[in-house]
Amino acid sequence: MANKQTKSDPNYKVIAENRRARYDYAIENDIECGIQLYGSEVKSLRQGGSNIAESYASVEDGELWLINSYVAPYEQAKTWGHEERRRRKLLVSRKEMADLWNLTQRKGMTLVPLVMYFNHRGIAKLKIGIAKGKKNVDKRATEAKRDWNRQKSRLLKQNG
Repeated sequence: MANKQTKSDPNYKVIAENRRARYDYAIENDIECGIQLYGSEVKSLRQGGSNIAESYASVEDGELWLINSYVAPYEQAKTWGHEERRRRKLLVSRKEMADLWNLTQRKGMTLVPLVMYFNHRGIAKLKIGIAKGKKNVDKRATEAKRDWNRQKSRLLKQNG
């Protein structure tokens, strides 16, 4: 149901996607968070100037931060612009914050940004994956499984 709504919704728009995350990490769960942004950052995101491929999230001093994400400078905001790679605060509930701290500090999980988007209300959101790093063997196994599924679907399509 949610997919049908997001496809037809004029406000929903994917800004940036971290496609490599699912290859490098085994994602166990994901959380949607808000992002604290300046006005020039929001305008730049609406134009599509963003990258979250090299970024990560971290729990520090009871707050959740998005580190090393890139938001392109907004040309019209010359004087009152923003830093391109500043740390951005992520907004989650206290319970989710406690859970994230527990997962990262005690269980050794990693918080990986998966996708940044504008939701149906036009508000910038970030989906964070709670993940464990994959080893090279796991990556090869995932790739082999994906290749087999592709081949299987081709065979079924041909034979009918």
